[in-house]
Amino acid sequence: MHHISAEMKQCIDECLDCYSVCLSTAMGHCLEMGGEHTKPPHFKLMMACVEICRTSAHFMLIGSEHHKHVCRECAEICMECAQDCERIGDMQECVDACRSCAESCRKMSA
Repeated sequence: MHHISAEMKQCIDECLDCYSVCLSTAMGHCLEMGGEHTKPPHFKLMMACVEICRTSAHFMLIGSEHHKHVCRECAEICMECAQDCERIGDMQECVDACRSCAESCRKMSA
């Protein structure tokens, strides 16, 4: 089994947290609110964020060297998602989870 550093363990946790928060926000809050919350560009971005976070955690857990590329993309998508959720408003938990994940993934991709 490969060794997972404390920094990587934290990044995995941040990715899984962001995955969970974004998915539950999209499926609960956004679908209930409708309007801006369910417009295709925003909703697709949230789903992309959910998927890239799950994938990044998976790549780190299996010890793939490709995790650096995936984490770089994850950081970019998470920042976009954070900005869009902030723009629409009333999704602070999602904004915070995305920013945390983006920061952690940025470090992992270095």
